[in-house]
Amino acid sequence: MKKLLLVLGSCIALSFSTQAALPRPKPKPVLVDSAAVHQAQVDSINGTFVYQGGLINLPGGVGKLTVPPGFLYLDSGQAAYVMHKLWRNPPQESLGMLFPEDRGPMSDNTWGYLINFDPMGHVQDDDADDIKYDELLEEMQKDVEEENQDRTKDGYRAVHLIGWGAPPYYDKKQHTLHWAKLLRFGDGLDETLNYNVRILGRKGVLVFNAIAEPQQLPEIKASIPALLANVTFVKGQQYNDFSSGIDEVAVYGIGGLVAGKVLAKVGLFAIVVKFWKLGLLALGGAWAGLRRFFGFEAKEE
Repeated sequence: MKKLLLVLGSCIALSFSTQAALPRPKPKPVLVDSAAVHQAQVDSINGTFVYQGGLINLPGGVGKLTVPPGFLYLDSGQAAYVMHKLWRNPPQESLGMLFPEDRGPMSDNTWGYLINFDPMGHVQDDDADDIKYDELLEEMQKDVEEENQDRTKDGYRAVHLIGWGAPPYYDKKQHTLHWAKLLRFGDGLDETLNYNVRILGRKGVLVFNAIAEPQQLPEIKASIPALLANVTFVKGQQYNDFSSGIDEVAVYGIGGLVAGKVLAKVGLFAIVVKFWKLGLLALGGAWAGLRRFFGFEAKEE
């Protein structure tokens, strides 16, 4: 009887040992829809902004903007946040930004106009018909490369001016100038489009700088007629209000506007870019690692 109990006990112990050795089923992995997470982040950030339409009195009283159909306006404070914190540009003041109404600053296919005013004086346009823009482009490329030393020293990536996205065009009747530059940053291969619009006034120039990607050029060009039709200097400050002997004349003409030499630091204002993907991930807590990965050491403000 004792032998039978020992044998039975051994069988039971072996049974428990075998069950204990059986592998437990692994929990099924939770599938995360990364595209949905990304879109949720984008929508969350875009939803924090307060957009405006209708008539906008631009800061400083320099002009008025009726927001063109299909666009919305962000004030100067929100624009500063977009440009520096989200798009990773050097800190800079502006009069605000314009965005397509169906896109926010962090949307995948977004672009926007950065608005500013440069009180450089009255820009004389006598040189408009004589400018050789191919030669001017070569000079601009040289200037940008020379300024890269200061730009990288300040913690920003080098800029390379690839060429014209659209050659300069000056309308003598409306006193408006616009052109596009194709840019490349650092060692990357991706190009950025800066479409520059200048509206000449009595004492300075209103600046609309479209920050986009090259494939968005047709959309931007199509928006320019409505933009120019909806922005104006205030009464008494328009181009033809210039008073010789009283008003200051700008140092540069049309060629200088295109070259960007009227600016304190050509590379820091005339050239802007949207590192929006990096900004989005930074908000998710991954900025430090990305900064090392991309070799982009922007200083935090």
